[in-house]
Amino acid sequence: MEQTQQPQAQQQVQQQTPQKPQFPTEEVTLPSKGLLYPEGSPLRSGKLTMKYMTAREEDILTNQNYIKNGTVIDKLLQSLIMDDIKVEDLLIGDKNAILVAARILGYGQDYSFNYLNPETGVEEEVTVDLTEANDKELDASLMINGKNDFEFELPISKVLLTFKLLTQADEKKIESELKGLKKINKTASPELTTRLKHMITSINGDYTIKTIREFVDNSFLARDSRPFREYASKIMPDISLEFNINFEDGTTVEDVTIPIGVGFFWPDASV
Repeated sequence: MEQTQQPQAQQQVQQQTPQKPQFPTEEVTLPSKGLLYPEGSPLRSGKLTMKYMTAREEDILTNQNYIKNGTVIDKLLQSLIMDDIKVEDLLIGDKNAILVAARILGYGQDYSFNYLNPETGVEEEVTVDLTEANDKELDASLMINGKNDFEFELPISKVLLTFKLLTQADEKKIESELKGLKKINKTASPELTTRLKHMITSINGDYTIKTIREFVDNSFLARDSRPFREYASKIMPDISLEFNINFEDGTTVEDVTIPIGVGFFWPDASV
């Protein structure tokens, strides 16, 4: 009697367990190698799993509410990522790499757009292979204590800064702060200084927020600001979207940063 009941019980459990939909997936490597994420984070592995785009994701891409409030890309990526992570936890450079991977998985590797032929002065449709985009990987030797923490001595004032590379969550905080400032002063848009305040973590060893904000507002020389921003951009892990563009008449333009327009995720749309 027991031998006949056991298979029936197992069968009932299997029938009650909901079956997750199965999609073809691909593993995507992060330019940061995962080194800038906290211990215990799934992103620490330096890779994540993405599924191929379906009609559900196309619904997201055409959702007018998402488009109007600027969340359409985040909603898309969150739907495609199979790991238990939030898009807002991603570093900006890693998010860019995932964005390109999503485009390849959704519509293929060929991306066409219009670009001006410098020889003829006429715009032509050109095509690049997105799988040829190279990751700009993190140089781990620049990290302080193995964390998302870096240092830079300002060339003119000789002030020593430490700073972090921004995540999508940081970008949202910056955007929210700018909206608040705009309500107070509708003519001012201090985007650069606001971003610097969120990037910098210490001034000559002083980690207090008040010190950082006062330094950016009152003491950060323009001749120091530019090289600092160039350095931060240089070391940020990311994906390079520079390609050599070839035209029908044989003209080649090198190191063109391709435009990410409407056609990037909707190839049939006009660019």
